[in-house]
Amino acid sequence: MQGVTVVDHPLVQHKLTIMRDKATSTASFRRLLREISLLLCYEVTRELELTTREIETPMQPMTAPTLEGKKLVFASVLRAGNGLLDGMLDLVPAARVAHVGLYRDHETLEAVEYFFKAPSDLADRLVIVVDPMLATANSAIMAVDKLKERGATNLRFLCLLAAPEGIARFTKAHPDVPVVTASIDEKLNEKGYIVPGLGDAGDRMYGTK
Repeated sequence: MQGVTVVDHPLVQHKLTIMRDKATSTASFRRLLREISLLLCYEVTRELELTTREIETPMQPMTAPTLEGKKLVFASVLRAGNGLLDGMLDLVPAARVAHVGLYRDHETLEAVEYFFKAPSDLADRLVIVVDPMLATANSAIMAVDKLKERGATNLRFLCLLAAPEGIARFTKAHPDVPVVTASIDEKLNEKGYIVPGLGDAGDRMYGTK
């Protein structure tokens, strides 16, 4: 699908299979989500711009590559987004963090906002929106809407699983926002959950129902 990257690295796929298994414990699920988020972060940051600076190694001076521009912003769609956020911050500890609090109305499947907090200079930074599941895409679309309203212009969306229906809706609403995911699953069921999926990521991460 145009604008969508599927990370098919063997370690990503292996860890994802364990996470899908309903017998996997809460502790293991949480640990695996942190591990897989670090691997996905490599892909979503692959095209970061570089500049150079002068340094001295123990052997001699050299011109070495370094990241250009202001620090990244990781925008977590609460609450499940925090599971991806932890591993990504392990890799990029200096990143700024935004929180977008949304929940899904189980009757309408629409996203409802309850919290928003972000750095003030989003327009100057690459913003990576993180949410494990791109299902109906209602939450993802609203999260990006809110971030754009606050000035963000350079965004990417990172998720663990995506449904074809969600990808279609998201890329139509935000064709300028690339999507990176570990898997495009078969479909959504009548309740708006990804099939075969892995269940509710937030519930499995936090041991709730």
